[in-house]
Amino acid sequence: MRVGLLIYGSLETISGGYLYDRKLVEHLLKRGDEVELVSLPWRNYARHLGDNLSREWRSRLEKLKIDVLLQDELNHPSLAWANRQIRDQVSYPIVSIVHHLRSSEEHPGWIRPLYRQIERAYLQSVDACIFNSQTTRQAVEQVVGHPAPGIVATPAGDRFTGQVSAVDVSRRAVREGPLAALFVGNLIPRKNVGLVIRALARLRKTNWELNVVGSLTADPSYSQQMQRLADRSGIRKRVHFLGPLDDADLAHQFLENHLLAVPSSYEGFGIVYLEGFQHGLPALGSSRGAARELIAPGETGWLVDPGQVEEAARCLEAAALDRAMLARMGVAALERSRFYPTWEQTGERIRNFLYSGVQWGKFSSWR
Repeated sequence: MRVGLLIYGSLETISGGYLYDRKLVEHLLKRGDEVELVSLPWRNYARHLGDNLSREWRSRLEKLKIDVLLQDELNHPSLAWANRQIRDQVSYPIVSIVHHLRSSEEHPGWIRPLYRQIERAYLQSVDACIFNSQTTRQAVEQVVGHPAPGIVATPAGDRFTGQVSAVDVSRRAVREGPLAALFVGNLIPRKNVGLVIRALARLRKTNWELNVVGSLTADPSYSQQMQRLADRSGIRKRVHFLGPLDDADLAHQFLENHLLAVPSSYEGFGIVYLEGFQHGLPALGSSRGAARELIAPGETGWLVDPGQVEEAARCLEAAALDRAMLARMGVAALERSRFYPTWEQTGERIRNFLYSGVQWGKFSSWR
């Protein structure tokens, strides 16, 4: 099977969405398929919209010698109308990989309806979708106004090779020393590390430390703002901004910390929660978005409103003071991780879907 994959920038970009795309490409190549990567440079949203007017861009798509074109939904502004213009010129179906919708994120009131309109135009230009969660599927159906053809192919959390046992998790929870909280995500407003910093700053009499893993350059202004917040709060010595880490060093952080704290304002899935579960880390996540599909409050973690500092502080303080509870939740998180597929199983589910659609024309188009 000859597969095209359309993305912005490099496939090695550090984010959950790009990890998903990368793991899929690895699986397709392993199964003997051909994958042609089609990349557009990162620019601003308005310039991406301008791609739809480019005859050169449309010609590039029309000349692809493939059986199916996968498009990361992140690229929707460059394709919302270009897809419609090339439909009669290409024989391959178009399938969108939807990690989460831009219009599901928090934006100023005047621009969110515009994003929604453009995403609707894009989603109605493809033949089917691959969704990373039921939450994402429902968000797409709300935008387009009817059931969405495609499949849900859940991400996995097994990219790290180390094995953690329930005994390991319990011992880590009750060891002496500060509560070690881990944040993993690029420092951008949506990931909401500020809530974690503000919540922990309220725990003046509690022994804790926060390890922040993720790019400090994805949004330099926000990153600097968060470091100043830690300074102003008088907790800078307890907040460690580690920057991006390779897999080995990130795995070490998963092993050494007690819990994961990533209360994003919105997640289409949240691969990091599942990776934390694989290491027995209960998670503090947001009550908005797909974190609700993974985190069982009081069992494998906590769900808080992404704006509620006091609520987050209470959860973190409880974890610090009740290590037996922390151990129980860590073991439950580890058990929960076993109900999710491996990356190989997710890749094969997607491949079977694509192969059936290509061979038998089973994509149910909504165009």
